[in-house]
Amino acid sequence: MVPKSAPPLALVKTTFMPNICRRLLGLAFVGALMLNVAPASAQTTQAYALEAGDLASRLSQFAQQAGVALVMDSSRLQGLRAPRLQGQYSVQDGFAALLAGQPFQVQSRDQGYVLIALPDSDTLADGAGVQSLASIEVRRNALGDITEGSGTYAAGTIATATRLRLTPRQTPQAISVTTRKQMDDFNLTSIDDVVRHTPGLSIITYDSERTAYEARGFGVQNFQYDGIPTLRDSPYSAGHSLTDTAIYDRVEVLKGASGLLTGSGTPGATINMIRKKPTREFQGYASAGLGTWSNYRGEADFSGPLNESGSLRGRLVGAYQDKKSHLDHYQRQTLVLYGIVEADLTPDTRLTLGADLQDNDPKGSTWGGIPIYDAQGNFNEMDRSFNNGTRWSRWNQYTRSAFATLEHEFDNGWMAKVQLNRLINGYDSELASVAAGNPDPLTGKGTSLWSGRYVGKTVSNTADFYATGPFDLFGREHELVVGAGVSRRRWTNTSYGENSNADVSNYYEWDGRWPRMNWQHLGDDREVTRENGLYVSTRLNLRDDLKLLLGTRYANYNKLEMRETGIWVPYFGAVYDLNDNFSVYASYTNIFQPQSLQDEGGRTLDPLRGDNYEVGLKGEFMGGAFDVQPGLFPTASG
Repeated sequence: MVPKSAPPLALVKTTFMPNICRRLLGLAFVGALMLNVAPASAQTTQAYALEAGDLASRLSQFAQQAGVALVMDSSRLQGLRAPRLQGQYSVQDGFAALLAGQPFQVQSRDQGYVLIALPDSDTLADGAGVQSLASIEVRRNALGDITEGSGTYAAGTIATATRLRLTPRQTPQAISVTTRKQMDDFNLTSIDDVVRHTPGLSIITYDSERTAYEARGFGVQNFQYDGIPTLRDSPYSAGHSLTDTAIYDRVEVLKGASGLLTGSGTPGATINMIRKKPTREFQGYASAGLGTWSNYRGEADFSGPLNESGSLRGRLVGAYQDKKSHLDHYQRQTLVLYGIVEADLTPDTRLTLGADLQDNDPKGSTWGGIPIYDAQGNFNEMDRSFNNGTRWSRWNQYTRSAFATLEHEFDNGWMAKVQLNRLINGYDSELASVAAGNPDPLTGKGTSLWSGRYVGKTVSNTADFYATGPFDLFGREHELVVGAGVSRRRWTNTSYGENSNADVSNYYEWDGRWPRMNWQHLGDDREVTRENGLYVSTRLNLRDDLKLLLGTRYANYNKLEMRETGIWVPYFGAVYDLNDNFSVYASYTNIFQPQSLQDEGGRTLDPLRGDNYEVGLKGEFMGGAFDVQPGLFPTASG
């Protein structure tokens, strides 16, 4: 029996202060000083095609297409219109054309551009002539555009595919982004909810605590947290698919192979969860909701400056949910806590420290499904409320995460970032369910319990560094990323079993009442997986309407007897703009998965390869607020 999702909650939300600003400037610190790269020229031109419209919206769209950060108070631009922008423009000339006739101008700053009021306008200005903004909007950071507070379903830029910040249209792979606005509007409070909402992904329910995801015929095992990869082991679920979305700004799903940045895995898809960031202005909300089946949920989220200048910022998020279900004697309690602090060490350098935890505590967990047929071969039709687990069955899952990042932005347009991440995914299960055999429709006999107890966890330590920026070649500006990553995952597990009789006297009278098992220790497991790799990717600006993306990863893998060195993962992609709205793209990449099988000579077989060939058409309308992505994506594994 496949449990259905809980009905949506009726939410009551109190906002203490509206979402106002994101200022995430400064980028990482290590290694890019060694790169002798020409700085980006402010006079470099490129083609633009923006229709006349709302001035604030057009300025944001122009900044996004130009690849620059823009600080502005959009509330002061209400009611103002921008003219049509068509042709070749530098960044400064493009802003000037959009602001023609308006009492504003854009000035260049170290981290981007700032919209200021002209001296004779009625807006407040300081002694230097720079507007003292009542609110500030910064549209991006190293991971792409922040969606919280944008009020849109548009994805903006993302960095999941190649570490280059590109829009979905500029990315030569299919990608879906669920923004904070979507999660709020559709009440998507878990990753399961997001997956159900994402085109191209399907969800399989094993039991009350375990779901599995599939894309393009392959299981989805690759997860990322702020771009840091980790793998999920479906048989020993430990919190990945129960992840609560209260702490995330958006969820990105890159479909197809992703070996360039993730290393090993499957070619179905990669799910990247991007955490919320602190804000320079105070904001906060609290919400409470209730739904059918005694589903209660509360959230609180507070963010703002921790000192007068705003150079130190923090955010604290908490959520608690207590829900029952249409399933008899089932209940799950979930606790989520998240804290993050950002510090501007210098105007160009930022340190981030954060941690989060989630506890999932169920009672009456199911395990496996119910028999499809009875003993006579008839379909075993049971009520949807039937719970095959005992009343004490549980599959507790928990996560603990701590992370630190250091980011620095250089004067030549380059940035560098180093990130350290420690992630613990654990489980403590005690399970028994009526899942074996086939019931006699007359007597109810013929079934017995599955039972087992498993306690374990996976501890993942990851370090990742990369530098990215522009370079000039043959009179055009291009983009480059150079990075390296190293990870160590240690999985430990202890198994217990029960040897007593587990026959159920009458399947049709099962109500979950069964004495607790006398567990006996069966064995212990321990596995250590080490991975490291170097990667490089570039976006070559061949023409205004043609971009070529190239990349590769040099990877090493070590797990028990599976040792692979010198694995090359290629990445090829091209995007050609047909017009202002449509682009065609093609790409090839792959991913690898080492295996322990051996040939007749005792030699371990080469890793399995998942090859991803993709061609498609992408459309973008209303400045990126609406997009379409039809495509063909033959994926092979072997």
